[in-house]
Amino acid sequence: MRTGVRLGIDVGKVRVGVARSDRDGLLATPVETVQRRGADLEPVLARIAAIAAEVDAVELVVGLPLALSGRDTPSTADARAVADRLADGPLPVRLVDERLTTVSAQSALHASGRATRGSRRVIDQVAAVILLQHALDAERARGEAPGALVERK
Repeated sequence: MRTGVRLGIDVGKVRVGVARSDRDGLLATPVETVQRRGADLEPVLARIAAIAAEVDAVELVVGLPLALSGRDTPSTADARAVADRLADGPLPVRLVDERLTTVSAQSALHASGRATRGSRRVIDQVAAVILLQHALDAERARGEAPGALVERK
C-alpha cells in the first residue's frame, strides 16, 4: 500500500464533495463541499489545489459517474473535464468508478436520522468519503493503485 494523503473528489453539477485519507491510506474522512458557480471551473480547481496543499496530498482520486451498465452518463463528461483540468497541476489524478456513491451517501444519512433535503452539502462530502474509501480498500486488496491514471495534456 502506498503512503500519503489522497483527496477524493465527487464532482457534481452544483457542488463538489472533497474527502481526504490519512497518511497511511486507511481511512477517508470528509473535508468540505465546494460550491460551483456555473461553468467556470477555476474557483473549484483553485479550492481543490488549496486543500491539497494544506493536507500535503500526494494524489487526487476523482469519481467517474457511470451508469450501472458501465456506460457514460450525462455527468461522466463533466467529471472527466474536471479530472483533465486537475491533471494539469502537480499531482497525479486517478479516475475511479463511483457508481452508487451518492445513493449510498443518501442512504447512510437517512439511516442516521438526517433528512436528505437539508443535508445536500453533507451528501457530497459523504459521497467523496465513500468514493475514496472504496479506492483505498481496492488498493489494499489488490496491491495496485485504483482506477485509471489521467494523462497530462
